[in-house]
Amino acid sequence: MLDLRYKTIIAVALPMMFSGFIQSIVLLTDASFIARYSTDAFMAVGNGGLLYVTMYMALLGMGDGAQIIIARRIGEEKTEAISRIFGTSLVTHFLLAIVLFAFLYFVMPGAVMGYSKDLGIAKLQGDYVEIRSFALFFAMITISIQALFLAKGKTWVVLVASVITASSNIFLDYGLIFGELGMPEMGLKGAAWASTIADGLGMLFLVIYLIFSEERRIYKLFEYFSPLKWFNFKSMVELLKVGSPLMLQGFSALATWTLFFTWLEQKGQFDLTVSQNIRSIYFLAFVPIWGFAGTTKTYISQYIGAKEFDKIPIIQRKIQIMTVLFLLLTFHGAIFYPEAMIRIVNPEEIYVQKSAEILQLITVSILIFGFSSVYFQTIHGSGNTLHSMIIEISAVFIYTFCSYLFIKVWNFDVFWIWSVEYIYFILLGGFSLLYLHFYDWKNKIV
Repeated sequence: MLDLRYKTIIAVALPMMFSGFIQSIVLLTDASFIARYSTDAFMAVGNGGLLYVTMYMALLGMGDGAQIIIARRIGEEKTEAISRIFGTSLVTHFLLAIVLFAFLYFVMPGAVMGYSKDLGIAKLQGDYVEIRSFALFFAMITISIQALFLAKGKTWVVLVASVITASSNIFLDYGLIFGELGMPEMGLKGAAWASTIADGLGMLFLVIYLIFSEERRIYKLFEYFSPLKWFNFKSMVELLKVGSPLMLQGFSALATWTLFFTWLEQKGQFDLTVSQNIRSIYFLAFVPIWGFAGTTKTYISQYIGAKEFDKIPIIQRKIQIMTVLFLLLTFHGAIFYPEAMIRIVNPEEIYVQKSAEILQLITVSILIFGFSSVYFQTIHGSGNTLHSMIIEISAVFIYTFCSYLFIKVWNFDVFWIWSVEYIYFILLGGFSLLYLHFYDWKNKIV
């Protein structure tokens, strides 16, 4: 079981942070390349990417459920159950990926044409999501394997996979968008294929590593190499109980953000482009938050499994301190040189000043979220995912209502529209803190 030294906590979180940082650099690079290719393609990739990530978050929610259950079994020293959980997770992810792929490939391109104001951008968006939808089949395997290693605290494996995915994505982006390095010029479709192929390469590394890893031998992961023998109905019910609320809350959060950007697209091109600039940089702020989120889930689940409840406040306090410190390290540019950060994504001067002002505006909201997210992730790690879903959906509902008022009813300037982020982050943290204070959450059986 993981110890509580700062050194160990950072050792678990740092690879996930580096992984998140690499992914953020990829997003910045993607945005920078495609913005220099075409403004319309830049907006289409931004909104199309959100559609893909929304489907991906549904898969990731189920993967988080598997991570929580495996970490709990490690804390309980019931490692013989891990092979069964892993196999059921893989089969469940496959079934879910088929449903999500069908929705994204067959339904969304036509739906986008129906609700978008600019049909040219809508057509490009549909082209993008059709190609990106194939990456869901790579993601289902990647997420299942990641859940195993994250639960054990072996996060460097996830980092290496991210490095492979990111580096190949940048290389393929440059070649396939602009027709360089002997590759065909494909523009927006090139960006979609680059990301999809890169996801496949990252998945391939994880599969090869798993085959030769000690985990395969210790947990006998492939002793019965057959989906029918892997699959266990009891395990699936167990996984769905923990994972489906996480799947729904992840889906609802990203779907709400997709709706937010759709309303901005209907408001006008300037507001959408400015907001896409912010979105491209925004993920940089989540590098430490995501890194320590996964760490929190693993620690909380292991220590609850070991019945060491008195250690939980120590875990929370240490992770909160480190989350805020790392946030100041990775996102300080939003305060001190926001215009330089915006120009990395989109050098067109018409958008720089407004984008920089918004970036400064939301910085404090990110710090609030970094501190309070530890409480929310504690609920995840405890296995009370149904309750965390209720908290998330409640915050999302109020966020969506306020967004509608700001954009569609009161027609706020795009600067003030982004102040809605404070509403969401404060509500999420406040609801989580109240839950942990008043509810008996430590005795949840997973």
